[in-house]
Amino acid sequence: MRRKHLSTTALVEGIQSGNRVILSQAITLVESRKPEDQDQADEVLEAVLADTGKSLRLGITGVPGVGKSTFIEAFGQLLLEKGKKVAVLSIDPTSQRSRGSILGDKTRMEFLSRHPSAFVRPTPSGQTLGGVGSKTRETMLLCEAAGYDAVIIETVGVGQSETLVHGMVDFFLLLMLAGAGDELQGIKKGIMEMADAVVINKADGDNRKAAQRAKTEYKNALHLFPPNPSGWMPEVLTCSALQPMGLEAIWEMLKKHQEKLNANGHFEAKRQKQQVQWFESSFNDLLKSYFFHQPEFKTQYNKLLKLVAEGKSPVRQASKALIQYLGKV
Repeated sequence: MRRKHLSTTALVEGIQSGNRVILSQAITLVESRKPEDQDQADEVLEAVLADTGKSLRLGITGVPGVGKSTFIEAFGQLLLEKGKKVAVLSIDPTSQRSRGSILGDKTRMEFLSRHPSAFVRPTPSGQTLGGVGSKTRETMLLCEAAGYDAVIIETVGVGQSETLVHGMVDFFLLLMLAGAGDELQGIKKGIMEMADAVVINKADGDNRKAAQRAKTEYKNALHLFPPNPSGWMPEVLTCSALQPMGLEAIWEMLKKHQEKLNANGHFEAKRQKQQVQWFESSFNDLLKSYFFHQPEFKTQYNKLLKLVAEGKSPVRQASKALIQYLGKV
C-alpha cells in the first residue's frame, strides 16, 4: 500500500517550524520520481521560497580518506557552539548494480545526527555527474526554509567533475592531506581553480611539518591561477579535525569571504548566476524527460541509436535527423 504524504500545507508549516521529521518527509517527496510527488514537491518549494537564501552554503570536497566526514563533524560542532543551526547534505556513493547507497553518514557523524540543532541527510549520488544528488539544490532550499544557518554539502570526491557542487554553494573548500607523496600530483587543475580555499587536514603530531610544507606548495600553486573576478584570493590553511585545531581560523576565513563579496556585490551576483544555471539545467532535464515519455520519439531515438552503435550513421548526422523528426511531430 502506497504511503500517503502529508498535505502541502502541513509540510510547509512543519518545515517553517523546524520540524526535522517533516523536513525529512519533504526531502523524500522531492527525491521521488513519481509525477504526483514531484507536483506536490513543486508546490512545497514554491510556498517556502521566500524563506530561503539566508544560509551560508558551503561545499566540501576531497579524495576518499581525507577525513571529510570527520572534518564536517568537528566544524559543525564549532558552528553549533556559536549558536548556529547546521544542516549536512552528505552525498553517498551509489552502487551502480543495486542502486543502493554504500555509506551511512549518520553513523559517521554521530554527534551532529543527535544534536537538536543539526540535521544530517545522506543522499545517494545516483547517476549524477560530480557526485551530487540531482535533488541536492531543492533539498538545500528546504533546509534553509527550516531555519538552518549553514548548509554543508559533502561530495563523493572520487575524481569526477565537482562543477555541480561549485555551482550551488557560496564557498567551495578543498580538503587535502600532507605526507602522501607529491602534494600536487593527481590534483585536477579545474578543482584547484574552483577552490575558494585549500585546507590541509590531519595536520597534527608527526604530520605537522609535512602539513606546513604542503601549505607552502599549495600557496605557490594557487598563485599561478588567474585572479578570481570576485577579488577573493584563495587561502591555504591547516587543521586537525580530531584534536581539534585550526577550525576557528577556517570560520574566520568564511566570514571574511562573505563580508568581502557582500561589500563588492559579487555575493548576490554569484547567487543570481547560479539560479540561471539551475534553470537552464532543469529545463534541459525536463525537455529530455518530456520527449522520452513520447513512445514514437523513443522508437525513433532507439532506431538512430542502433545505427550509431553499429557505425552506420555519424553521430552528428543522427542527432540532426532526430531534431528534424521533432520538427515534424
